[in-house]
Amino acid sequence: MKIEDKIRELIEEEINKNNYILDEVVYVKEGGVQFLRIIIDKEGYINVDDCLKVYHAINPILDKNDPIKEQYMLDVCSKEKGRE
Repeated sequence: MKIEDKIRELIEEEINKNNYILDEVVYVKEGGVQFLRIIIDKEGYINVDDCLKVYHAINPILDKNDPIKEQYMLDVCSKEKGRE
């Protein structure tokens, strides 16, 4: 199982409970830093407060389950509106 799939299993229910949609989970290295990027969506527009709410909801789950052993930055962001 890919790490992204494992992360999705851990956090998707919590994200859905908060009325958001988990669009994508991306684990990628950028500029020497590992990022766990959680891309969310909802009806209407996503703002910074939405991203912070999801961040605070899923961070304890990730800390408790510790699915990634190396250091990484957790990045919760919105799905780009209008992309195909």
